[in-house]
Amino acid sequence: MFEQIDREALRALSEAAKARGNVVGTTRCKTIAEGKRFRHLNYIRDLDAYIVDEPKGALGDDTAPNPVEVVLAALGSCLAVGIQANAVARGWQVRKIEIDLEGDVIASGVWGTGDLSPKPLGLHAVRATARVEADGATPAEIDDLVAHSAKWSPVVNTVQNPVSVAIKMA
Repeated sequence: MFEQIDREALRALSEAAKARGNVVGTTRCKTIAEGKRFRHLNYIRDLDAYIVDEPKGALGDDTAPNPVEVVLAALGSCLAVGIQANAVARGWQVRKIEIDLEGDVIASGVWGTGDLSPKPLGLHAVRATARVEADGATPAEIDDLVAHSAKWSPVVNTVQNPVSVAIKMA
């Protein structure tokens, strides 16, 4: 059985967010190069290190997802959270959420050491396919749920919209 989140706790969380308004919060991550090829330890909150690596074909050890795969995972997870939260808010019993993602990326620049001719950098097309099953929902309602969740996904919006990035030396 799909473990449900508490509908009343979700309602209270939503009400608290409405009361805060458009207050900007800050999310943090500390990335440390481990010294093993392209393996990096990422520290978030008080969690154990989240490892990011490159595949062997990109001179990594293939021990963890690469940065682009992590972006896809973040996108899929954010969509799944939104889908589950909105299904619960609508009073539906969720039975399944699966999201397949794939993205197109040109890697010939090799992080600025390869082909430096002008080209789109990073992911330039992402395709996601969601499979959602929820008791009490019609297929049309599930389609609406997925579209609504994508519209309000922080990660979808981060990927789709320009984000200011400032990089400085400490």
